[in-house]
Amino acid sequence: MPEMTRYENGVPSWVDIGTPDPGAGVRFYSQLFGWEGQDMGEEAGHYTIVSKDGKQVAAISPAQDPGPPRWTTYINVDDVDEVATKAGSAGGQVIVAPMDVMAAGRMAIFMDTTGAVIAAWQPGEHVGAQLVNEPGAFIWSELSSSDVAQSKAFYSAVFGWEWGGGDDYAEAQVSGRTIAGLMPRRPGMPADVPDSWLVYFGAADVDADVQKAAGLGASVIAAPSDIPGTGRFAVLTDPQGAAFALYKG
Repeated sequence: MPEMTRYENGVPSWVDIGTPDPGAGVRFYSQLFGWEGQDMGEEAGHYTIVSKDGKQVAAISPAQDPGPPRWTTYINVDDVDEVATKAGSAGGQVIVAPMDVMAAGRMAIFMDTTGAVIAAWQPGEHVGAQLVNEPGAFIWSELSSSDVAQSKAFYSAVFGWEWGGGDDYAEAQVSGRTIAGLMPRRPGMPADVPDSWLVYFGAADVDADVQKAAGLGASVIAAPSDIPGTGRFAVLTDPQGAAFALYKG
């Protein structure tokens, strides 16, 4: 069981979603992944941390902005204030300035130079996801960018990422380890759809999970298909319109 007690600086460590109906969101993902939710109370804005096998894996909360719901990826950092300054200097826009989240940690949210939203997390009592890289847990984040070179420059400046992979699919690296993906925006995507990060969750059986999700009200955006030599994936939107992906290596 891939349990986590700490994350290296620059590595994705947490995902959450703000949604118009958080109760319905908790029910959907709990039925799909076997999660159990714990509402952290009014003081925490009814932020609901979901767990699998007793380990925290993600969170669902009331929407904080009027836009469509989205899963947000948080990057673990040693100093969130420094990172926020770097994001602004690199041409990004700070959406949520660095702020303490009670004793859990310190966070900030920014928009990168092509319009995708990313967050930073400086851990306190909350280290991030306690369980990753298995069915029903966070496994990968992938940026769809309208300007790959510009995105690479931004994330290198802000998080110190280095890059591997190829032109069609770049791989963000920390200490020589691949930690996220970056691909060119798909041709034909509507202009009003912003660049975005896509969150992947592990699946024991991608096809069965897609069928289950559809039965719970999800829509299939990309049907299950193989990535040669890598694994199988699918992309969906949940019943409230938030995109997410499933993957089995």
